[in-house]
Amino acid sequence: MDERLPKYFSGELGQSEKNELFNELKTNELLREEFVRIQNACALTHLSKLSKNESEGKRSFQLFLQQVKTKKRQKIVQLTMQYAAAALILIASTFFATQYFLTDTGNNKEINTLVVPAGQRAHLTLQDGTSVWLNAQSTLSYPARFSGKTRRETVSGEAYFDVSANPKKPFIVSTQNMEMKVLGTQFNVYSYPGTGCIKTDLVEGSLMVYSKQSPKVSVTLKPNEQIVVKDGNMLVGEMQNSDYFLWKDGIYSFENERLLDIIEKLQLYYDVKIIVKDPEIFNVRYTGKFRQRDGIDEILRIIQKIQKFNVQKDIENNIITITK
Repeated sequence: MDERLPKYFSGELGQSEKNELFNELKTNELLREEFVRIQNACALTHLSKLSKNESEGKRSFQLFLQQVKTKKRQKIVQLTMQYAAAALILIASTFFATQYFLTDTGNNKEINTLVVPAGQRAHLTLQDGTSVWLNAQSTLSYPARFSGKTRRETVSGEAYFDVSANPKKPFIVSTQNMEMKVLGTQFNVYSYPGTGCIKTDLVEGSLMVYSKQSPKVSVTLKPNEQIVVKDGNMLVGEMQNSDYFLWKDGIYSFENERLLDIIEKLQLYYDVKIIVKDPEIFNVRYTGKFRQRDGIDEILRIIQKIQKFNVQKDIENNIITITK
């Protein structure tokens, strides 16, 4: 490992050294891959310069980088909590363990799979400079190096992409039975298994959406358009709530949504089963924003101020029951 990398990520590299490193990253592909690999791992843990235990955090961060170096050739690298000292705070401000899988596909191409647990989120930068945000209970599989004619990733759950433009190498996102092809754009994909639908919102650029079974039948989205794929049908309409994408920053935003739809999302985000005994509660519409880190108990407590209901928790079976 280049000795400048741990210094850079722990904030110990001087400005002139940073400039030298960045210039070398433009031409040194191996160094760039190593930089992105560590950066992606650091997406799960941030080094807080304001922490009271900064020295302890830096020491643990160095141990973490050494672990990455010594286990570089292993098939599985597991990021555990032993390196999360007081100065290492997680993206969602709570601690979690995430597995970072490195799988050999047999043709010298590493496929990385990042899994985000319930109640958390993650942000990483791909080898080509593309930024990806992952919501709770989401999985992203992507190559460590884009060596083919396309840049292809697979998503399960929800992800927001800010794609680095490269007309010679299209960016393709695969999810369930649909695919999205872009050259350079920003868009959000909602594709949790079991929800019965796939939603894609285009923020900037141009996006072509098509079925894996019928790639010639496609729909091209324009900015501020949304496509919903359900029961084999593709419906295009206007994007409803631009604040929805605040989930990237840990804010869940709902605008005139039925409580039924909010509850379905909360079940996905926090991996809990919610049972509503009185169906009339479902029809109430709600507008508001919640912080992800507050947790589902606090979110339900806030909603209770608008719509009166009782909450019963079965901690052992991870079930919440809502009654009037």
